[in-house]
Amino acid sequence: AVTAIHAGLECGIIGTNYPKLDMISFGPTICYPHSPDEKVNIASVGKFYEFLVDTLKNAPLK
Repeated sequence: AVTAIHAGLECGIIGTNYPKLDMISFGPTICYPHSPDEKVNIASVGKFYEFLVDTLKNAPLK
């Protein structure tokens, strides 16, 4: 399942300079971000990595 959340600070910063650029932010499951209790779901890291590699392999060259 894919869940949309409000995140991705980098997209906000880049979007300020390139307002017409379409962007997404995705990554492994993180709990309690930006807090002392921040944790990453280790199992989701591998899934994220495989998805990223597959996406890059299938991305158009342009």
